[in-house]
Amino acid sequence: MTGEPSRRVGVVRLPDLLPYAAGLDWQRKLARARIDGRLSTDLLLLLQHAPVLTLGRGATAAASGTGSPAGNVSLSRSGIPQFEVERGGDITYHGPGQIVGYPILDLEGFRKDLHWYVRTLEEALILALAPLGARGFRVGEHTGVWVGEGGGLDRQGRRDRTDDETGAAAAVVRDRIAAGSLRKIASIGVHVSRWVTWHGFALNVSEAALGPFSAIVPCGIPGVSMTSLESEGLAVSWEDVVAKVESGFGRAFEARMEEFGQGELERLGLALELGGPDLRPAPAVADHG
Repeated sequence: MTGEPSRRVGVVRLPDLLPYAAGLDWQRKLARARIDGRLSTDLLLLLQHAPVLTLGRGATAAASGTGSPAGNVSLSRSGIPQFEVERGGDITYHGPGQIVGYPILDLEGFRKDLHWYVRTLEEALILALAPLGARGFRVGEHTGVWVGEGGGLDRQGRRDRTDDETGAAAAVVRDRIAAGSLRKIASIGVHVSRWVTWHGFALNVSEAALGPFSAIVPCGIPGVSMTSLESEGLAVSWEDVVAKVESGFGRAFEARMEEFGQGELERLGLALELGGPDLRPAPAVADHG
């Protein structure tokens, strides 16, 4: 029988909507402190953002003319702030009804492998969804967690051998996405510097989280349908979902999940500052077209 995991991850839960600029500054501050040793504990920040659109490195480059769907949408009248950030991936939305998780981890204590890290984040969310009544799975090269018609896909999101041999696998997945029988419930976009992580994942809990996705091409995947636990017919409480996310994270990363209060961060000079530096939103996506 195995004992309690030796790794520890401190969990910081924020009860109120967090403006994205303040959250971005806080992540960067915590990551710098983890890199230089002032913060000795790995953390998982769990929160909800006020409405915001974020553009990862892929979307930012595409908006300069490489042709990503993210660069072809006009959101100038939406009133939703937009930020270009250092995470991987394309364009996505954060807002009320969505759990956002920002792991601040030193992968030296886990595994120095970015591919492993992203797959383990997916596994954490898959493990979180199962006791809530949702079967989550991966879909090939499309990072994140999906629900719906997963027949022919194994737990790693690979197509079955028959499809691979006939060369039809990619078309099958494209058709299922276009038909809405494969739906994305959680997105992942990360950044790593000197093996310390920030940015992270977003899990859609309520239908309220989905509205602005219709104005963009989420994650740069044409035709993708975003979904939520509520949209899948699951009646869940916010507190239960947060608890399952914490538990899934601990199981996937083989870590003890322990509460880490703002008081501890204040003592280290790393508390959240809502009146932090002026991190201005990026120009509207249409301005790059």
